[in-house]
Amino acid sequence: MFDIKQYLAVRMDWVNQALFQALPPSTEHPVRLHEAMRYSLFIGGKRLRPILCMAAAEAVGGTEKAALPVGVALECLHTYSLIHDDLPAMDNDDLRRGQPTLHKVYGEANAILAGDSLLTLAFEILAQQPQGAKLSLELAKAAGSRGLAGGQFEDLAEEQQAQNHETLMRIHANKTGKLIRAACRMGGITAGANTGQLDALGQYGESVGLAFQIADDILNVTSTQEVLGKPVGSDAKREKMNYIACIGMELAQTEARRLVEQAIEQLDALPGDTQPLQALAHYVVERLT
Repeated sequence: MFDIKQYLAVRMDWVNQALFQALPPSTEHPVRLHEAMRYSLFIGGKRLRPILCMAAAEAVGGTEKAALPVGVALECLHTYSLIHDDLPAMDNDDLRRGQPTLHKVYGEANAILAGDSLLTLAFEILAQQPQGAKLSLELAKAAGSRGLAGGQFEDLAEEQQAQNHETLMRIHANKTGKLIRAACRMGGITAGANTGQLDALGQYGESVGLAFQIADDILNVTSTQEVLGKPVGSDAKREKMNYIACIGMELAQTEARRLVEQAIEQLDALPGDTQPLQALAHYVVERLT
């Protein structure tokens, strides 16, 4: 049987080591800025996007290690988005991964600059990779107004509005799904995947991304602050659009599991080892049990 916990632990260690090497040392000027960048990257995190990137490379016959620098870039960009999401002007959160958010420790201005620096570093890393232009284009599309940034914009704009399933799906697909989709496709790009294989990886990533966000919505209601690492019930407090308020707990759980099965169906088109991607898709919703 595939051991997902061991798989995650080993690859998380790879990612953490690679992140440590990729970032400017905290002793380099401007010292406080570099400390802030490291603070947000190393207070925790599942490293799901880099691990998906490596697993996707493996699924089309490539190597995980070749995809690792791309995974580092993904984690830098993801962390930038979390830093900015937590700011008072956005979600105004005090905790992230069980620790004070960056702006609470280093101040709002420094948090903005640390996020900006991580975003820029992501593309600096990609520019040095084989297929750097293609990888950079993939990530830029996922991160901009038609992806992550646009999803966050609509997430904020729709607070205190009536729940709407179509709008909610668009928000989640952009805010969470596009970056997970890109992570999978970028892993395929590092391995020389053809168009059909990249399409399959992208569809897998879209489904996993939506399932992941639905699971997050559920955990925001059912988990505890100690387990989740941030306040629970925050979606309801801010009257955000979320799957629980929109379609109810039971249907949300059913939809998350349906999306996982939909994701796994896409893996039939891939020639390499797809066991890790199958296990990772199940892991997304197994967090609920």
